[in-house]
Amino acid sequence: MNFQGIKAIYRFEMSRTFRTLGQSIASPVLSTVLYFVVFGSAIGSRINDINGVSYGAFIVPGLIMMTVLSQSVANASFGIYFPRFAGTIYELLSAPLSFVEVLMGYVGAAATKSFVIGIIILFTAGFFVPLEVKHPIWMVAFLALTCVTFSLLGFIIGIWADGFEKLQLIPLLVITPLAFLGGSFYSIDMLPELWRKISLANPVVYLISGFRWSFYEHSDVHLSVSIAMIALFLTVGFAIIAWIFKTGYRLKN
Repeated sequence: MNFQGIKAIYRFEMSRTFRTLGQSIASPVLSTVLYFVVFGSAIGSRINDINGVSYGAFIVPGLIMMTVLSQSVANASFGIYFPRFAGTIYELLSAPLSFVEVLMGYVGAAATKSFVIGIIILFTAGFFVPLEVKHPIWMVAFLALTCVTFSLLGFIIGIWADGFEKLQLIPLLVITPLAFLGGSFYSIDMLPELWRKISLANPVVYLISGFRWSFYEHSDVHLSVSIAMIALFLTVGFAIIAWIFKTGYRLKN
């Protein structure tokens, strides 16, 4: 294992974050805080509790997940796309690094950024709504696994995209709608039976459900199902990236 190579990629990606703290950290945190102010304080006070949890507190896990999903994809996709755009990807491919080591550097950095944003939002939410995390270890585990999973997806998008416009295509047209319809602002148990079944086809439901369970011990799907789905996403993402490096898809031409 080439730890020096992994460290070099990781430090390079993290240094870009420190150079643009306003855009990388402050902007997504501020955007999420506005949701707390509007939905948690202003509107939430007029909505009944959901499963014994105030609406403002209920939406916190969903908002954290929604932000983490988009940031993980954005960080990882731009991280690998820029070397392709600048032509430095060939130096990376010729370096004594396996695809696993390259992946650990880029995905590790992207996941770290998203994880930090998620933790900052969690602490910030405590100033606006009463929070309780009943299973902090599970909460950290779900947050970390989600960051890694969607960083893998972002890495795939960054290799697939052949222009800056396509980097935003999947997040805007797929990830954001799935996050909004995945139970970020409501429990799918509140939906009619038909729409509840349709919602179960949304993979984000399982992520948000498991993450919310770690806070309030309430979930829309069983905890084991959420864990199994995350494991499936990780496996599929890793398999696709392994195929990309094996075939050279959009890397060598």
